Amino acid sequence: MGFICGFSVATGAASRLISGYDSYGNICGQKNPKVEGIINSGLDHSNNKYVFFLDPCKVDLVQRKIKSMALCVSDCPRQELQTLNEVRKFAETNGSALCDYSLSPSQYTTDSKASTLCPKLPVPQSAPIPFFHRCAPVNISCYAKFAEALITFVSDNSVLHRLISGVMTSKEIIMGLCLLSVVLSMILMVIIRYISRVLVWILTILVTLGSLGGTGVLWWMYADNKKSFNENLPLDQLQVSKDNLQALLVYAIAATVFTVILLLIMLIMRKRVALTIALFHVAGKVFIHLPLLVFQPFWTFFALLLFWIYWVMVLLLLGTAGQPSTNEQGFVEFRINGPLQYMWWYHLVGLIWISEFILACQQMTIAGAVVTYYFTRNKKDLPYTPILASVNRLIRYHLGTVAKGAFIITLVKIPRMILMYIHSQLKGKENACARCMLKSCICCLWCLEKCLAYLNQNAYTATAINSTNFCTSAKDALVILVENALRVATINTVGDFVLFLGKILIVSCTGLAGVLLLNYQRDYTVWVLPLIIVCLFAFLVAHCFLSIYEMVVDVLFLCFAIDTKYNDGSPGKEFYMDKVLMEFVENSRKASKDPGSGSESRELKPMASGTSTA
Repeated sequence: MGFICGFSVATGAASRLISGYDSYGNICGQKNPKVEGIINSGLDHSNNKYVFFLDPCKVDLVQRKIKSMALCVSDCPRQELQTLNEVRKFAETNGSALCDYSLSPSQYTTDSKASTLCPKLPVPQSAPIPFFHRCAPVNISCYAKFAEALITFVSDNSVLHRLISGVMTSKEIIMGLCLLSVVLSMILMVIIRYISRVLVWILTILVTLGSLGGTGVLWWMYADNKKSFNENLPLDQLQVSKDNLQALLVYAIAATVFTVILLLIMLIMRKRVALTIALFHVAGKVFIHLPLLVFQPFWTFFALLLFWIYWVMVLLLLGTAGQPSTNEQGFVEFRINGPLQYMWWYHLVGLIWISEFILACQQMTIAGAVVTYYFTRNKKDLPYTPILASVNRLIRYHLGTVAKGAFIITLVKIPRMILMYIHSQLKGKENACARCMLKSCICCLWCLEKCLAYLNQNAYTATAINSTNFCTSAKDALVILVENALRVATINTVGDFVLFLGKILIVSCTGLAGVLLLNYQRDYTVWVLPLIIVCLFAFLVAHCFLSIYEMVVDVLFLCFAIDTKYNDGSPGKEFYMDKVLMEFVENSRKASKDPGSGSESRELKPMASGTSTA
């Protein structure tokens, strides 16, 4: 990607992008060399610093570019010019010729070619500050022809005008509520350990009552219909009644089977739910000892934003790189020939790969900091900044690990995006079978991507614990995830639901505060858009922060698994775990017939034999 950026700059693309160029390949604001075979090339435009389009509204929606002739001028028109005579006076007064270089200002009103070589009338007023040295009309609606329906709707819809005005008048409140959602998310990450037990048991009770109640209602409906069944009905109605009765019986039996299975699963997994609650409690302590973890979403977003800006700038440079050539209109365009013309494909791959790489660096940083916390017996001996220590280890030893993990995700994401693009292009044209196959492939690739992303996250934790390479860490992580499948399922289902309730709590509190603050506006229709903006922002913020919490819980589980395997609490093999997790282990041992080899301890396997946890 560095080569692509260097090539774009070296071929003169940077100056063409920033300063602009006319239809003859001359860069505005400088002296240009002559290009063989191209008329009007090699002009000195040192005094002509702006690009002016004769017909700025002549837009090619397919190629996404302006097809009008472009000229380098010394000044953009500051007011609308209605006639060619006004164009001539503007050229004579300001020294800025708006017609083709072959015409002098005196020929604007006399030459027969002036209608094609001069700008389309009326010449629109240009913006006070040229955009990248381009004369941009004040009214840019013609650049958005593809959105004419939206523009018409906006101009004709008074309700939408009121909504937009509501947003503008409430912008201070919206910003304050967005800040409130950030503060609430930070607070929730600390206190969720105290309310996780309540949320889990509320969830358990609601699921139990819902399944039992639904099953009971179905059996009651079946009994009521059977009691009121009348065999003297007409033949067609009798058959319908029998079918309904049979269907209710099937539904009731299916609901009963589902309820029994669900209750058995909850009975079996009740102890593992206790582990989830204990992990949430310890995760809250992690954030108290490692407060910089709270700011990880900010650093990650900032890094992604910088990279995306760089990526877009290089993409724009690529669009103006290459050698000059004439198109069908006789205008000069710059095209890259040969294999280098496909560089933008690799540039697109780089967008996905490096974005995934930045996210993987966040996961590795969090894993390294939490592992340091867990395996430090005396928390007073923690490094001054475990986060920075983790970043240091990442840069020195583990960049290849996160690069490989990000590349694997990229290999799955690209085919899925290609299939989604094909599906969107063929929408309405393909048959039902092809549509079903495409959707099935997209769904399978999406599932594979999610599974690999979860495995990668645990592989980074294994790397932080054992300091092994990516493949070894991924294998060790997969082994422990498979051997503790029930625990993993419980943590992911119950834990994810608790975190989802946390997101809903933040959105609800932010929305309630929004309603109270917007109450001064009695036109209730203008509440809608500000509240939607605030609630969406609150949900995104809560998701970013609580996803960090989820990563911490997953890392703690793998650390707990290794700790219980290598240590048993005896002298010389003391546990590293927190007291809350130690209580869970003791309770599990008491519940087991054989304290030394209970079911709880048998489920926990090592990641790599002979690996030191120190």
